[in-house]
Amino acid sequence: MIQEQRIVVLNAKGGCGKTTVAANLASYYAHSGYKTALLDYDPQGSATFWLSRRPANLPKIQAIPAYKYNHSVTRSWFLRVEPKTERVVVDSPAGLEMSGFTQLLDKASAILIPVLPSDLDIHAASHCIADLLLLAKQHKRRNRIAVIANRVRKNLLVYQRLERFLHSLGIPFVTSLRDTTLYVQAAEQGLGIHELHSYRKAEDLQNWQPLIHWLDALDSEDRRNEHSA
Repeated sequence: MIQEQRIVVLNAKGGCGKTTVAANLASYYAHSGYKTALLDYDPQGSATFWLSRRPANLPKIQAIPAYKYNHSVTRSWFLRVEPKTERVVVDSPAGLEMSGFTQLLDKASAILIPVLPSDLDIHAASHCIADLLLLAKQHKRRNRIAVIANRVRKNLLVYQRLERFLHSLGIPFVTSLRDTTLYVQAAEQGLGIHELHSYRKAEDLQNWQPLIHWLDALDSEDRRNEHSA
């Protein structure tokens, strides 16, 4: 039986790099041989646009533009993933109301929250995370939530404040993704950073490993629970 892992990337504040994280995670899984789908709930449709640029010779990622739901069909049919899909990555909209996304969050195998190193983003993220943790407590998903420091420059003081904030949350702070134009170069070609041909990406690939390992550990736990059920 195919085990589907559904990963939701969210933050109520826009501009924190949700689409970059979601697109690169989807491309990593496709590149690694997993049958992958990308659900795009963001009204800007950036993830869908990125997929439209993806070269045909690369592993396919199913695009589901959830933001432009067609009311001529049922929502469940419109949002369905292809049979035997193993990884589903969800790019959530900015400004989402947690209470309206309970069904989506309840189905999540993991929830990732990217946070930028700025005082404004730290403030906004604190409210988003508090709401999510309250909801997760009700839906027993607290241990499935992790934060990512995104677009960081570790030599700046604001990054040190961000680190202290993320470590204070009581949920996993899994990795820091650096501020680099390589993500822009990859996106322009419909690629993820793992697929980009560049000698400068070694540090970035290393930064992704803690996140991948954390997600793999959750997947292994789900498989053990399924076998023991």
